[in-house]
Amino acid sequence: MPINITMPALSPTMEEGNLAKWLVKEGDKVSPGDVIAEIETDKATMEVEAVDEGTVAKLVVPAGTEGVKVNALIAVLAAEGEDAGAAAKGGDAPAKVDAPKAEAKDEAPTQEAPKGEAPKTEAKAEVPKADAAAAPAKPAANSAAASGDRVFASPLARRIAKDAGVDLSGVTGSGPHGRIVKADVEAAAKGGVAKPAAGQAPAGAAASAPKAMSDDAVLKLFEQGSYELVPHDNMRKTIARRLVEAKSTIPHFYLTLDCELDALLALRSQLNAAAPMKKTDKGEAPTYKLSVNDMVIKAMAMALVAVPDANASWTEQAMVKHKHADVGVAVSIPGGLITPIIRKAEQKTLSAISNEMKDLANRAKNRKLKPEEYQGGTTSVSNLGMFGIKDFAAVINPPQATILAVGAGEQRAVVKDGEVKVATVMSVTLSTDHRAVDGALGAELLVAFKRYIENPMGMLV
Repeated sequence: MPINITMPALSPTMEEGNLAKWLVKEGDKVSPGDVIAEIETDKATMEVEAVDEGTVAKLVVPAGTEGVKVNALIAVLAAEGEDAGAAAKGGDAPAKVDAPKAEAKDEAPTQEAPKGEAPKTEAKAEVPKADAAAAPAKPAANSAAASGDRVFASPLARRIAKDAGVDLSGVTGSGPHGRIVKADVEAAAKGGVAKPAAGQAPAGAAASAPKAMSDDAVLKLFEQGSYELVPHDNMRKTIARRLVEAKSTIPHFYLTLDCELDALLALRSQLNAAAPMKKTDKGEAPTYKLSVNDMVIKAMAMALVAVPDANASWTEQAMVKHKHADVGVAVSIPGGLITPIIRKAEQKTLSAISNEMKDLANRAKNRKLKPEEYQGGTTSVSNLGMFGIKDFAAVINPPQATILAVGAGEQRAVVKDGEVKVATVMSVTLSTDHRAVDGALGAELLVAFKRYIENPMGMLV
């Protein structure tokens, strides 16, 4: 019996990926553990291993294909003793269901299938208007909208709904598996039957809310030929989606504090000077070289230990109190950014944090991080001080409840004991999820951070 190989979910949040490269060809024999393909997710390139033994009968999805949905059929194996040609033909039926881009062009779905379920093919681009208007209600579609689940609709239906001000959560889909198609939206707009889902604002309020400009409207503002269109890659799409999610669902609250750095800079110089030497291909080199950012990571981790109530994440059912400080660090890479995580940073030495951060940053720029190395975390640090940025406010990375924005250290005039003196000062801004970390708790966390920065010897004991 043919063995189907499907697009794996390489992380809990992965919904689609790019099939970058096949490392096998049709006719090759594979065994469990053999690397057969490279998959590009939004932020990393991962190797895919075979889990069964057999002969590659058919490569369903060509190398270089983008946007392959999780659980979509990508290849077929012939089991031991099975004819590869027969297995390839046997794999055609699932391919028609699971292969990406199998739906009609103007009605292809924008919403992926739920995890664990392959996307299904639409038989028709749309149903006749008369049939849609008379179509009976589908309880499954309505219950999904009422519970806050995704609404499945084609791009054309979404565009028409947006222009007509129709709330898709109140529309019953007549397409395959309850999907909303063009005729459903037109019928809803004509009959005025669309209603907001439970918990949403009334139609009048939604209609008065500002709407994003359409692509066509944006392009009309610029002279033809004065620009070029660069399609979004998966990373940029994910960043955009996550930012919208963060700013629309998290009530951000901001706290800013100045920290004096002179003691920290002096200690950093002493520790770097005391670093043991090691032999490398290029000669001797210190075993570590601490940066200010390394010490900021450690200080943030220890501040969370000192103020454990701030080391939390919000969920609708309960507050998630974390036992360790897993600090994500924003790293700029081509096409966007990623936040590799220093796990249990409160337990690690400054030299260990420094070396681990260098390794994570290098692999991040080559998109070689594993999902567990950049997903999760209990807080994040974003440092733009190296660009001379004095202060800024960062956007929280869900499900975290805090992120620290770090500005440049600069010499400023400060008053001490009634006298004006010069000190190196760094401004930091803490963004908090006010549901989990309110103003007083956030202030307590920031004061603890300042204490470790201005008394850095406390991070060594």
